[in-house]
Amino acid sequence: MMEIPLTQHLAAFCTRLDYDSLPVEVVDRAKYFFLDYLGVAVRGSLSDSSQPLYRLADSLASTGQGTVLGRAEKANFPYAALANGTSAHSLELDDTHQAGSIHLGVSVFSAALAVAEQVGASGKDFLTASVVGFEVASRLAMALKPTEHYGRGFHPTATCGTFGAAASAAKLLGLSEAQLLSALGIAGSQSAGSMEFLAEGAWTKRFHPGWAAFSGVHAALLAKEGFIGPRTILEGRDGFLKAYGVRPEPSKISQGLGEDFQILQTAVKPHACCRYTQAPIDAVLSLVREHDVQPEQVERVTIGMLETGIPVICEPAERKYRPTNVVEAQFSLPFGVAVALAKRRAGLDEFSETMLEDAAVGALMAKVRYEHDPQLEENYPKEWPAWARVALDTGREVSAQVRFPKGDPENPLSWDELTAKYADLATAVWTDEHASRVCEAVRALEAESDLRKVTQEL
Repeated sequence: MMEIPLTQHLAAFCTRLDYDSLPVEVVDRAKYFFLDYLGVAVRGSLSDSSQPLYRLADSLASTGQGTVLGRAEKANFPYAALANGTSAHSLELDDTHQAGSIHLGVSVFSAALAVAEQVGASGKDFLTASVVGFEVASRLAMALKPTEHYGRGFHPTATCGTFGAAASAAKLLGLSEAQLLSALGIAGSQSAGSMEFLAEGAWTKRFHPGWAAFSGVHAALLAKEGFIGPRTILEGRDGFLKAYGVRPEPSKISQGLGEDFQILQTAVKPHACCRYTQAPIDAVLSLVREHDVQPEQVERVTIGMLETGIPVICEPAERKYRPTNVVEAQFSLPFGVAVALAKRRAGLDEFSETMLEDAAVGALMAKVRYEHDPQLEENYPKEWPAWARVALDTGREVSAQVRFPKGDPENPLSWDELTAKYADLATAVWTDEHASRVCEAVRALEAESDLRKVTQEL
């Protein structure tokens, strides 16, 4: 029997998956991550980088009906996806799929929310389409392998996220298998996202998942109208895996598909910075709390690092030790470690313009060092561990190792903890009562016959 081509196999899975085939825990995580997404996106609506997107959406699509999270105005549905995806990524508090090193919800939920609202999809259909998007984007990211994909200068949240958004949108539009296959093919010609934002703390990273959602929605809409995309966009001679990878592993896409749901391997961020800084901060905070370490006692801090994270948060030194804006701070190991030591937390207040000028943080940054520890690589990218050693002025050294940062699937935030994170973020824009109503609606999303009843509250 002839083996089914890879892209076609993925399209068939996306088309045929239905709500009744989803395990209970997968449905639970879909609602869990959607609530997290909403909190981050609503609070992200206040970010400076979100405002140009709102002005663009307003100027180009003033008659639209799509919900723009955290805002009163509406936008045409694709532009709502663009705006929401950008705001949701602006705080560095969005979910992360470990093995793919990719933020999934920002592109997938942004696209799915826009299309579900447009067509009046049920809560079950929305949740199913979101799971489909998580599966597609995460599996492509795993197949490309994070170290190699990053090494070529690509941001997987942008590149792979476009496919996930397209699959979610296509699912909600009720496309046939052939149409969904075309949607994936069209998405492959829109997949983009450069890591060059690291050079000077530009806003383009925040824009990446918004554009992925926007592109994915258009890919699905074009396919619905009969536009034909390449059927071998993943495995073809000039396809995605070859063009964007070095030594891709196509088997990651199909292995366990429909059984090993990747949404269960996705993490939540408690700290407002790059995922590669989460474990180092957890290790430092554990030392601060266990040994009551005071900033003035610290002589030196050494962090054990994963190799892939070094060019992202450790190099070049002139940028990482002297961040000049919030984006640079979000991607600076020295800054993240220093604020954790100085302020005993690493939330939005710590990753702020004000903290860039804090004398205590500046002094501590100069004391932070890192080293690559090959032993940390044993289970990467499934695990993202780190360790911290702090030398004190008494001559004593204290150390801690974190295998699973808080928020990882193996060390998750409980529903109560996630709800507290959501409420803390959302109530910067909404009232407590409003935020609570939205939370209740999300917890019961599978019972909703028309998602527009929920988006009226957003």
